[in-house]
Amino acid sequence: MKITALLVLKCNPDGSSDPVILANATDVSHFGYFQRSSVKEFIVFVGRTVAKRTPPSQRQSVQHEEYKVHSYNRNGLCALGFMDDDYPVRSVFSLLNQVLDEYQKNFGDSWKAVQTDCSQAWPYLDEALTRFQDPAQADKLLKIQRELDETKIILHKTIDSVLERGEKLDSLVEKSSDLSTASQMFYKQAKKTNQCCTIL
Repeated sequence: MKITALLVLKCNPDGSSDPVILANATDVSHFGYFQRSSVKEFIVFVGRTVAKRTPPSQRQSVQHEEYKVHSYNRNGLCALGFMDDDYPVRSVFSLLNQVLDEYQKNFGDSWKAVQTDCSQAWPYLDEALTRFQDPAQADKLLKIQRELDETKIILHKTIDSVLERGEKLDSLVEKSSDLSTASQMFYKQAKKTNQCCTIL
């Protein structure tokens, strides 16, 4: 599972002009060195096209070969993610929602006045691109489910090991009851012996 790019765009509600890129973070390191610039151009082109065709307050996913482009348009502010086909959809839209929340928290409504693409880097988006390579970081439910599965595996292993040792535990219980009988006899014998010494 890999996130290749995250973008934030301003979409015009009437769709008359191309969306404006507000922030862009890409990781094309898994492509060949000479392909990287072409891949970045392709990401921008596809990102604009998908964002333009995503209606306000809607989410959509577009398949392209082994990649999916996910888009969430929140009243003109649109977040896009380019992911592998294996990345869970619920995690994707949770991530895109977090990106939009963070963008509005940092920049407010200033994005509405932007008319040209922004080339200034937004550190949060670069950080999100790295941090959310693991879908569990974007989706808390997925993270909790994974932890529960790990706990369940550990619990099954513990129960299985106890059941395997069941026979040994039973033999220890039998020996302990024998030991307590022997201990009782030793105690009685010691008591008799000590009585003899106490009289003197």
